[in-house]
Amino acid sequence: MIIDTTEVQDINSFSRFESLKEVYGIIGMFLPILTLVLGITIGVLVIVWLEREISAGIQQRIGPEYAGPLGILQALADGTKLIFKENLFPSRGDTRLFSIGPSIAVISILLSYSVIPFSYHLVLSDLNIGVFLWIAISSIAPIGLLMSGYGSNNKYSFLGGLRAAAQSISYEIPLTLCVLSISLLSNSSSTVDIVEAQSKYGFWGWNLWRQPIGFFVFLISSLAECERLPFDLPEAEEELVAGYQTEYSGIKFGLFYVASYLNLLVSSLFVTVLYLGGWNISIPYIFVPELFEINKVGRVFGTTIGIFITLAKTYLFLFISITTRWTLPRLRIDQLLNLGWKFLLPISLGNLLLTTSFQLLSL
Repeated sequence: MIIDTTEVQDINSFSRFESLKEVYGIIGMFLPILTLVLGITIGVLVIVWLEREISAGIQQRIGPEYAGPLGILQALADGTKLIFKENLFPSRGDTRLFSIGPSIAVISILLSYSVIPFSYHLVLSDLNIGVFLWIAISSIAPIGLLMSGYGSNNKYSFLGGLRAAAQSISYEIPLTLCVLSISLLSNSSSTVDIVEAQSKYGFWGWNLWRQPIGFFVFLISSLAECERLPFDLPEAEEELVAGYQTEYSGIKFGLFYVASYLNLLVSSLFVTVLYLGGWNISIPYIFVPELFEINKVGRVFGTTIGIFITLAKTYLFLFISITTRWTLPRLRIDQLLNLGWKFLLPISLGNLLLTTSFQLLSL
């Protein structure tokens, strides 16, 4: 049997082409995810630096100034120090739960970024249930905190984990009711559709003006979900040493802080998407219609402008959150639960009923 060498070369080249195509497909699949993770990491470093600078200004201190220009590399230096520190384990604790807890807290929050639109159709996954996927995934994070507290075999840690679970349940219900009201107004649960529903009238089309009660309930509930002052009861140092992270050291200790800032950033992004118009320019269409043709003129230019507008609105909310932390005192645990169950839950439920009534009347 005689085999033509040209046919063999063609088969080999075709197989090489197919293998390269598979490699490029895998790279194309992971490249957006890696880009998003890199952007999130830079965003968290900026938030840490901003919080230190803003808190220093409020307390009339100097703040970070030695690590890099204006101290911007201080968070990177702290992270590097924690990586090289020794990881200690409690001798009588549950080592598996102790190790898995911080990872669950970080991974569950990272998954929430997959449904956030940063610009015109610049979203990792545009799902029809985008906002409710965020709520479902974010509810997993307190499980990691509870596992950390239980695995530490420490009464302060366990009490901090129980507080984290109770706080999450108390404030997740009003948060979900506010998101449901936005979904009714926009006739969709997709984050992209919610932003586009606000784009018709510019600044006056924001859901902030159509849902002012829901906005304030969402604002308070998101701060409580992030466990920020005045709602940081799970790690209240005057009562619980450091709460669920008392027994942790090294990089596992740092993962809790990373999870806290990741949660703060994702909450700020969702405030921007749900209430502040997302990537849209906040000028009414009837005044300057040319500005609304950016996405059609150049995709790269329009995407860049959209990312800049989204981040500007997000960091405005972050400034409010940071200022609140360094201004208001901590609540007691009974005050925290009363606020969630006796005030925010009835208000958010009434807001949902009003929104549903108006939507039915407008049909």
